[in-house]
Amino acid sequence: MNSNNAGVLVIVHGSSNPSWVKVVDEAIQLVDTALPITVGYLEFSEERSIEQGIRTFEKQGVDTILSIPLFVSSASTHIEEIKYALGQINTPVIETDLKPISTSANIIWVDPMDTHPLVLDIIMERVNSLSEYPEKEVLLFVAHGSDVPSFHQRWEKMLEDIKQTVAHQVPFHQVTHGTLHPDNLEERAKEAASNGHTLIVVPLFLSEGYFTKKVIPTRLDGLSYKWDAKTYLPHPLISKWIEDKVTTAL
Repeated sequence: MNSNNAGVLVIVHGSSNPSWVKVVDEAIQLVDTALPITVGYLEFSEERSIEQGIRTFEKQGVDTILSIPLFVSSASTHIEEIKYALGQINTPVIETDLKPISTSANIIWVDPMDTHPLVLDIIMERVNSLSEYPEKEVLLFVAHGSDVPSFHQRWEKMLEDIKQTVAHQVPFHQVTHGTLHPDNLEERAKEAASNGHTLIVVPLFLSEGYFTKKVIPTRLDGLSYKWDAKTYLPHPLISKWIEDKVTTAL
């Protein structure tokens, strides 16, 4: 592929919280690439939408767009919507308000973060910062998840892979997980905390926000656990992940 006329469109869910957007923007600004790079938000920013990102590239003469979804999991239903909007699939298996975006540019799809080695490095760093005596600790990962059966299965597969990777490196008494969809976090946390071991909770979310500041703490109310609410961002390896995806796609 000729990279002379290529551009990088980093696709993000978006948030009404300016600090959430700021952290994402800062990570993208740190990406080391010779290609033009811009952000397309799925929600909360019409002036910086996915379509606006594509139109910006068209005005710059970009004819090949690397679409990089900055999402924790390819099992997110939003990924299905985005693929549909970008013409990567003909018919989404879920309902969506998004419409296909018309463009003459060649759009190259890049997979989300999932279990990329750099992402696993971030997760291990978050885990190690909280763990002191792993043999006496239970590690509980928290993820968004999905209530849609086929997407739920893919979330579970990703979470099992992450748990297995961590368990091979750190001798925790137990490594488990809970999700917000389906809403089993409170049940899983109570079960994990019932054996007398120290409970460590690590969120698998892109950035701190509503879920990490309100939803998860509410589900864990009344339990004793170690938690620092640190998410994937801010972390320099997210910028490195984008760089790796660009290099691989080219």
